[in-house]
Amino acid sequence: MSTRDHYTVLGVSRDASTDEIRDAYWRQVRVHSVGVEPGERLRELREAYETLTDPPRRAQYDLTSDGASASPPAPAATLPPIRPLSEPEPVVPEPEPAHHSRNPLDRLTARLPRPWRIAIDWIVTIAGAIFIVLAIKQWVINPYRIPSSSMEPTLHCARPGARCEARLSDRVLANRFIYHFRSPGRGEIIVFDTPTVRAEEACNASGTFVKRLIGLPGDTVRYEHNVLSINGEPIKEPYIKPGRAGGRQGTWRVGSGMYFFMGDNRASSCDSRAWGAVPRKNIIGEVFMTYWPPNRIAFHAIGAGLALGFVLLVPSRRRRRSVR
Repeated sequence: MSTRDHYTVLGVSRDASTDEIRDAYWRQVRVHSVGVEPGERLRELREAYETLTDPPRRAQYDLTSDGASASPPAPAATLPPIRPLSEPEPVVPEPEPAHHSRNPLDRLTARLPRPWRIAIDWIVTIAGAIFIVLAIKQWVINPYRIPSSSMEPTLHCARPGARCEARLSDRVLANRFIYHFRSPGRGEIIVFDTPTVRAEEACNASGTFVKRLIGLPGDTVRYEHNVLSINGEPIKEPYIKPGRAGGRQGTWRVGSGMYFFMGDNRASSCDSRAWGAVPRKNIIGEVFMTYWPPNRIAFHAIGAGLALGFVLLVPSRRRRRSVR
């Protein structure tokens, strides 16, 4: 047994608490045990720690150290053996499991630095979005603006244009793929390309027009005294408003594969009465919705809501931005 004072060995005062004694013990152990095997100093520290942290033994030791008689000390509490402290081993992160992407772009750029992969991913994403928008406009749905009064009041044009009724021109959507699955129907509002030479001669204008389909292939269209008849049968036209009837009168025979168009504003519409029927290849699509201005939002075709959900990329004819 060591003859040195236990309090001196641990470097604490005689009134130190158990927690202070424990802290002092481990502090001394760390100092004297790094890199060496336990020796005499560590045994002294352990003996002092075991004695001073056991209340009965500490009381007996205090009496003995003061010169009073003391009974043999109680058996020491068993403590785990003191081992020298060592530096913690570095933590090596586990390798991430290999990720096998099914994306061809990921496989192609796998060997590139991460910044390059991110940049390429953004470029491809933006290019893809632009392509989708252009594809939808070219083959699915395309917007058009109404610049003239030929379809008033069904489709408005903006004042101060002649006989225009609205402050803003209507903007419409045309379904560009519907006629790949069925033939145009009488009464539908359709976007089409005019016969350029004849339209220029008759109306001093050509390009992409929007009119109502009146005559189908093989029909005989008659417009006399502002009354429309097809194959000898009068046709009711609730879309023709008072004061809008009139214009060129006559009878026309619609040839095979041709379509006859007239505007709802008959008195101010330059249409098939002037430049003749339109071949099937010139038809672009059916106007199914007015989307602007907000107070004019309306559907013009049965099942138009379903048409918005279709995304069919079918090649079509070239498009125009404005219609007459």
